[in-house]
Amino acid sequence: MKTFLFILIVIASGASAGLILGVANLVFVEPSLDQATGIENQHLFATGEEKDTPEFQIKYEGYRTWQKSGQMLAGGILGISIGSLFGIAFALSRNALPGKTDIKKALVLAGIMWLTIYFIPFLKYPANPPTVGDPETVILRGILYLSFITISGFGAVGFYKLSQKLKTKKFIAIVGYVAFIVIAFITMPENPDQITAPVDLVNHFRMMSAFTVSLYWLSLGLILGSLWTHYKPHKEITSFS
Repeated sequence: MKTFLFILIVIASGASAGLILGVANLVFVEPSLDQATGIENQHLFATGEEKDTPEFQIKYEGYRTWQKSGQMLAGGILGISIGSLFGIAFALSRNALPGKTDIKKALVLAGIMWLTIYFIPFLKYPANPPTVGDPETVILRGILYLSFITISGFGAVGFYKLSQKLKTKKFIAIVGYVAFIVIAFITMPENPDQITAPVDLVNHFRMMSAFTVSLYWLSLGLILGSLWTHYKPHKEITSFS
């Protein structure tokens, strides 16, 4: 393995997919956030916690502009972080992944990781806009979500190892993982907060969030697979004496 080249490929693919995520969030998610924070502001005005003054609006607009401008940076950082995990997983499992090309192999792995560490946890604890959730439960909600990601991710790894031992009866491992996740769904606590925001807003926010994250995983698989195909970091340098 050409280590330096491998690191460059992982960083480049993660950062590129992360920037795509940042742009997608600006286009598809931010309008829902504008609507959600607008509702939140109206609640602050109604309870007297804040006053609807020009000073407040200037401060609010400045804060939202700062948030939006940070989408690209946040996307890039998140992209590299997850992309690093993806790159290591791809390097370790490349020979075992189905597919005749590295692009297909990378897409298969991206699909597996999207399913196990994003979509399944998302079904249990879906994303919510800012108007949903008590600030006092934010730590608990974060722990629950990260716990479910850990359970699903390590469960997938464990049953994958089991499938390698079963050889001709790999379907048993798949059934076992499904049963394992169903049990986790039942036993893990529900989200502690009630949804008080408009249902249409919450559903739209969740759909757009799922779309942009799914786009990230698709982009990550395509970009890393393409770079891997072109530069072949797995091939050792041949020396001539």
